[in-house]
Amino acid sequence: MAAVDRFGFLFKEISDYFSNIRDILAFIGVLYASKKTLHYSYEVLKAVNDHVLSKLSFIGDLRRRYGSWAVITGSSEGIGKAYARELARRKVNVVLISRGENRLYKTAREIEEEFGVETCTVPVDFNLGPDVYSIIWNAIKDKEIGILVNNVGVMYDFPQQFLDVPQERLWQLINVNVAAATMMTYMVMPQMVERRKGAIVMMSSRACTQITPHMTIYAATKSFLDYFARSLQYEYKNTGVVVQSLKPFYVATRMTRYSKTLSKPSLLIPTADDYASSAIKTLGYSSRTSGYWPHTIQSWFSESIPEWLWMWGATRLNNALRRQAEERLRLKSIARELSEQSLDSESS
Repeated sequence: MAAVDRFGFLFKEISDYFSNIRDILAFIGVLYASKKTLHYSYEVLKAVNDHVLSKLSFIGDLRRRYGSWAVITGSSEGIGKAYARELARRKVNVVLISRGENRLYKTAREIEEEFGVETCTVPVDFNLGPDVYSIIWNAIKDKEIGILVNNVGVMYDFPQQFLDVPQERLWQLINVNVAAATMMTYMVMPQMVERRKGAIVMMSSRACTQITPHMTIYAATKSFLDYFARSLQYEYKNTGVVVQSLKPFYVATRMTRYSKTLSKPSLLIPTADDYASSAIKTLGYSSRTSGYWPHTIQSWFSESIPEWLWMWGATRLNNALRRQAEERLRLKSIARELSEQSLDSESS
């Protein structure tokens, strides 16, 4: 009888123990579910603010809000050119900075004729280092710069492993993607702080959201821009200067021409014009955004994926893109050889 009582007591103790464990796990589950619910609710509300409310209440008078001139780096083509056009559409004068001198002047003429604003062109190559900044400063020092768009950037010719990237391209990635944004901001921001109004846009990338193999240095430089923008926004939040980090996924520009998949515009891969038209409406409403609502939805999925799974998927995607680029180069080489043979036969 005593043994039965001891067994019953022991059974009750074990049952109570597992009951307590169950209650603790249930409590942890409730906390986790609440945290996730709050997180996704915040993301949905932020997306509504970025891509719905901003379009409904967008303040079009950017001249009065920030200043009469905007500086856009890398503005002879792609997103930089498209963003410059959107600013000019809102009657902001634009300073266009790029190394493509002929394309730069052509873009300036098009903007002047279509939108009736003033333009200023500064043809420089940011890869040449510190000397270019004195040239830029002499061109803009007397202008009221209200908006700076740090758009200029370079990427790999196509996805590659780190040691396969030419050394020259590595220096370009540092000089153009990192140094240009840093020094342009250092040059332009003081007058914004003094006037207590202005906006700085950093063109980052969703490649920096998670570690992206075969785009290592490019993604790292874009991580720098995102970190730089977020830190500046906090440091100068009481000065009236807005700092925004734009983090798009793929946009159909010259950078993506190595791939037939990425160079074809679609809902998920917008043209530069479509992207800029959407992104500019988020200025002043979000300090960190994709700038384009389908990319925001993509970012929700990418951020919820475990790092190991993201790297596995990114590796396979970039390997496929590299094969596309290599095949394209092979076909171009064959076409060039055939053309040379044809010329040789004609001359003989």
